[in-house]
Amino acid sequence: MKLSFMSFSCPESDVKEFIHTAKQYGFDGIEPRIDAGHKHGIEPGVSASFLQSVKEMAVDNGVKICCIATSCVFANPETLDKNFTQAQQALDIAAELDAPVIRVFGGQIPKEMSREESLDCVVEALTKLSDYAASRRVAMCVETHDDWCDPEWVAKIMQNVSNPYIAVNWDIMHPVLTAGYTMTNAFNVLKKWIKHVHIHDGIKSEKGLVLVPIGEGIIDHATALKLLCELNYDGYISGEWIGWEPYDIHLPRELAKLKSLI
Repeated sequence: MKLSFMSFSCPESDVKEFIHTAKQYGFDGIEPRIDAGHKHGIEPGVSASFLQSVKEMAVDNGVKICCIATSCVFANPETLDKNFTQAQQALDIAAELDAPVIRVFGGQIPKEMSREESLDCVVEALTKLSDYAASRRVAMCVETHDDWCDPEWVAKIMQNVSNPYIAVNWDIMHPVLTAGYTMTNAFNVLKKWIKHVHIHDGIKSEKGLVLVPIGEGIIDHATALKLLCELNYDGYISGEWIGWEPYDIHLPRELAKLKSLI
C-alpha cells in the first residue's frame, strides 16, 4: 500500500508546492480536491497543457497523483445532470494525469425519497457513468460518507452496478462513528470493492468531531491497516485532514505514525 494526502492539508499551496511537499516528507502520492477553492489549480476547464505540465512535474518528483477528489453526489434526481457532467469532467482530468480513481459521494437523500428510491437513483447514475469511466480507464469510488456511511448500503450500490470501474472509497471513520460498525465488520462488507482509502483520527466533543493525531482518537487505524495488508491492498491510503494544523506540523508526524503501524 502507498501513502498520500489530500489538498485540504495545504489548500493555499500551488501545485508545485503541493507536489514538492509530498516529495519532501516522503509521501507516495497526492490527492487534489477540486471545486473547493484550493490553489493547486487542477480544476475542470483548465488547459490540456497545464495538466500535461502537472503530470510531468509529478513524474519528475516521483509523486503519483493518486485520486481526484470531487463533490459529486447522485442520490438526488434534481441535481443529477449537473453532477453527471462534473463526474465526466473529473474522469477526464484523472485520465490526463494518470490518476487511477476519482472520489464521489452517494449524497444526502432528499426528504421526500425513501432510501430504496435513492439507491435506485445512485445505481442508475453510476451505471450510466460506468462506460465513460471504463473508456477513460479511471474508477469511480463511492465514499462511505453522508447518508451512505453504512457499508451494507454501499455494498448494495456495488452489487447493483456490478462494474469494475465503480468501486469503494473506504473512509474508515464514518462507518464506525456514524453507522456503529466495528472496523473489521465494515471492512469485511466492503473489502472486494475497495480501491481507495481515507484516514483520519478524532474524538467526539460538544462541538462535534475534533481531529487529533492518529492513535490519540477513537479510530482503530492499526486494525484497518492490518486488514488492508492481509488483503494485499496495493492502492493508496490518503490522509484527509480538513481545517487542521499547519501541514508542516501534521504531515510528517502522521506519515511517521502510519509507517510505524504498517
